[in-house]
Amino acid sequence: MAEPARHLCHDRLDGGIMLAIIGGSGLTQLSCLEISHRQIIRTPYGEPSGPLTFGKLLDEDIVFLARHGHGHTIPPHAINYRANLWALHSLKPCHVIAVASVGGIHADLAPGQLVVPHQIVDYTYGRHFTFFDNTENRVTHIDFTLPYCQQTRSLLLRAAQKANEVIRDSGVYAATQGPRLETAAEIDRLERDGADMVGMTGMPETALARELGLNYATLAVVANHAAGRGANVNGIPLKEISAVLEQAMVKVRNILEQGVSCQGN
Repeated sequence: MAEPARHLCHDRLDGGIMLAIIGGSGLTQLSCLEISHRQIIRTPYGEPSGPLTFGKLLDEDIVFLARHGHGHTIPPHAINYRANLWALHSLKPCHVIAVASVGGIHADLAPGQLVVPHQIVDYTYGRHFTFFDNTENRVTHIDFTLPYCQQTRSLLLRAAQKANEVIRDSGVYAATQGPRLETAAEIDRLERDGADMVGMTGMPETALARELGLNYATLAVVANHAAGRGANVNGIPLKEISAVLEQAMVKVRNILEQGVSCQGN
């Protein structure tokens, strides 16, 4: 059973990993990481999506976890989010950065742009969404007013500035069930609800990170215009997404490297 989060953000713990990075679509591997070893971490909630990759980035300790597995075989609704977050929590990371691909709903969010969201809306269902589901213990509530750690968000924004990468400093992430993409009408609904972008992995990952007291934030990569938006009025050209992500991940790697530098100073 997880201990309830006592602080929204904590300081680095002695002996802990500086950065933990969760990679999504387009970042199944981190080429700039000097790998030392890989390790399977057992948890009370089963095994994570795959072995954790340990190494150094600019001489700082880093751990990387491929959210969908190293072969990108696990769909969003089938990811063992609890095992993933528990495994990272056991390493006592200073920050957890979740890289995620999203569809751009807001008119300003074109393919290839980067965003650090500040809010999230959950439309998922049927997922294991909490560590506090044991009815033998007292009901535990967490404050989720600000779902992302502000220290980690600030770290990402400083790193982007230092890397000379353009990034949007806020946005509302709508988490949908997947694995199918949304209809144009569903995107209309999400926009009315205030969403700027749509993805499939933001929840329950964000809430579980808060339950564990992790310093967690998302670095979102706009892979495409959402359904019915931009040039995608009649459909989303899925074959073009890979090329967009490949180019955008260069920016992501630059930011991650500068994030290590900013945190180390």
